[in-house]
Amino acid sequence: MTPSSGSHFKQNYQTHLKHLKLKGLQPKTIDAYARAIRRVGEYFDEQIDALTEAQLTDYFSDLLASHSWSSVKLDLYGLKFYYTHVLHKPWAAPRLIKPPRVHRLPDIVTVDEARQLFSATRTLSYKVFFFTLYSLGLRLGEGLRLQVADIDAERQRVHIRDAKGNKDRLVPLPTATLALLRRFWQVHRHPVLLFPNRQGGLKGAHGAQSPLDRGGVQIALRQVAYDCGLKKRSPHTACAIAMPPI
Repeated sequence: MTPSSGSHFKQNYQTHLKHLKLKGLQPKTIDAYARAIRRVGEYFDEQIDALTEAQLTDYFSDLLASHSWSSVKLDLYGLKFYYTHVLHKPWAAPRLIKPPRVHRLPDIVTVDEARQLFSATRTLSYKVFFFTLYSLGLRLGEGLRLQVADIDAERQRVHIRDAKGNKDRLVPLPTATLALLRRFWQVHRHPVLLFPNRQGGLKGAHGAQSPLDRGGVQIALRQVAYDCGLKKRSPHTACAIAMPPI
């Protein structure tokens, strides 16, 4: 690699990041597509602007040997995005990859198992957060993004913003969940965030700049599930259940 080629790659990488943001992609997708370009750039010594089908075959074959099909697909989509929006070039190998179709049934947490999780969770913010996820049937990110203004108590519904596909939706708000959220808000009284970050403790919750940490939530739920002897480890469930008050 020459200094000029390295500079060219860095410039195109920054352009790639700008286009990812301008296209309104979700933060996780932006991270994945950016990582794809860094990884393929490292593999080809930062010279990726004219890859042939043979080079792509070698790259994705090597990648599949050490990564999951999910990683392979993300690198494929990220590199295609780079060629389309940064290089303005056609994709060299349109039929190169065909990942196997996998149909997995989601873990279903029963009412009794959910009660065990809630009862075993000692940290108040996590307890209320888990209850809210399950009672509304939300994904983890959707729950973390909830704001006070999203709760429509009068119509008993919740406005879920930037859901899957960047779409908003409304979900029913059970009476038990509304009562619990009201009691929880009396504890932290944050003007915007429904689940403020725990870094500052209860005293600092009112002025928190971000919601609960995603990693902290996942670690807490895995630990609680382990303590309860449950195999379900994901904070997302396919069944929305209206639970009685904790």
